[in-house]
Amino acid sequence: MKNKELIIPFNKYESSRDAHSNVSDALDGENIHQVQELEEEFCEYVGSEHALATSHGTSALHLAMLALDLKRGDKVVCSVNAHPSVPEVVRHFDAEPVFIDIAEDSYNINLEKLENYLEENKSKKLKAVIITHLGGVSVDLERVYSMAAIYGVKIVEDASDALGATYKGKKIGATGADIVCFNFSPHLKKNICNGGMLVCNDEEIMQRARLLANHAMVRDEDALEYIYDVIDIGNDYSLSPLNAAYIRAQVKEQDANIARQKEIAVMYSEALQGVEHITIPDMSNEENPFSLYIVKIDKNRDSFALSLQEEGIGTGLHYIPLHLLTYYKSKYALRVNDFPVALRSFQQVLSLPIYASMSDEDVKTVISKIKKIAKTRV
Repeated sequence: MKNKELIIPFNKYESSRDAHSNVSDALDGENIHQVQELEEEFCEYVGSEHALATSHGTSALHLAMLALDLKRGDKVVCSVNAHPSVPEVVRHFDAEPVFIDIAEDSYNINLEKLENYLEENKSKKLKAVIITHLGGVSVDLERVYSMAAIYGVKIVEDASDALGATYKGKKIGATGADIVCFNFSPHLKKNICNGGMLVCNDEEIMQRARLLANHAMVRDEDALEYIYDVIDIGNDYSLSPLNAAYIRAQVKEQDANIARQKEIAVMYSEALQGVEHITIPDMSNEENPFSLYIVKIDKNRDSFALSLQEEGIGTGLHYIPLHLLTYYKSKYALRVNDFPVALRSFQQVLSLPIYASMSDEDVKTVISKIKKIAKTRV
C-alpha cells in the first residue's frame, strides 16, 4: 500500500541558505575542498582529533570493521534493537554478531546483560562491542569503557541519531570510544544527501582507515599522480564534495536544531501526559537531544499508526528487533522470546514526527490527532 501524501510526514530534510551557498560554491568550482573542510569542522564541532568523511553511515561502520581488522569467526556484540546495518557490516567479514537484550526505558543495550556476556565469554575472537545511541540517548559510557579495558574489546559507537548529542557535557565522538560512526541520513530520517563520518582519536586506527577508504592505494609524493601502488584490500568509501557541502551547513545548524527538538518534546509530553493508551518518554535526562520522540501505545500499535496515517500524520519504528528478521532468525536459530524486553517494546513503541522545521501548529496538529484516536480505543 502506497502512503498517501501526509500533512505532517515523519521527517523532512532541512535546507538552509548556508546549504544552498555551499553547494553553489562546489558546483561553481569556487570551493572544491568541501570534504576536507567538513572533516576539519567536524573535529572542531565534536572535539575529536581525527574525522574521516564517508559516503554513508553504513560505509563508516563497515570501514570501522576494516580498520579493526575484523576476520572470519570473530565476534562483535551489539544491541538486538539496532538498525540492520549494524550486524550487516559484521557479517560481511564472515564474523558473528552477538545480540544483547535492551533496557526497559531507554531501548538501548542492557549493560548488566552486556557485562555478564563479556564475563562468561572471554575469548580472543571477541573483538568489539557496537553501542547504538538510540534517539541520541547514550548509555553509561564510563561503565562501557571500563568493561572494554577489563575484557580487552574495542568500543565502536553507532551515533546515527547522536550528532550533537552529549554525555556528561562532552559531545558524542569525544567521550573515549575507539571509533564513533555518524550517519547524516539515518533510518527513516532520510536527508536529501547521504554521508557518514568516522571519528577516532587513535592515530594508528585512523591511518589504517584512511588507507583502506581509498582502495589501499599509496602514492609517492614526488612521483607523477598516476603512479600508485596497492598494499591491502580496501574499497571506495569517499564522500562527494556536493554532499559534503550540504552536510557542512547541517553540522553548523545542529545545536539549534537540537534546541528546537527539545522544545517540541516538551510540547508533546505536556500535552500527552495522562492520555489513555499513551506512555510518554522519560523527560528527566537533560542531555536527551530528542532525535526521536518515542511513545508506547498499550495495544494495537500498528492500528494506531494506520489511523494516524489516515489523518495525515507519519510515524516511525525504531526498530524491529534483529532476532525477528528472517536472515538472523534462521542463521542463528533464534527464538521469538530470546529477547523478551526488546520483543515487548517492539510491540508498543512508536516514533512521532520531531524535526526542527516543525511549527508549533504542526506539533499541536499531531497532538490533537493522537488524542482523537486514543479516545476511540477500548
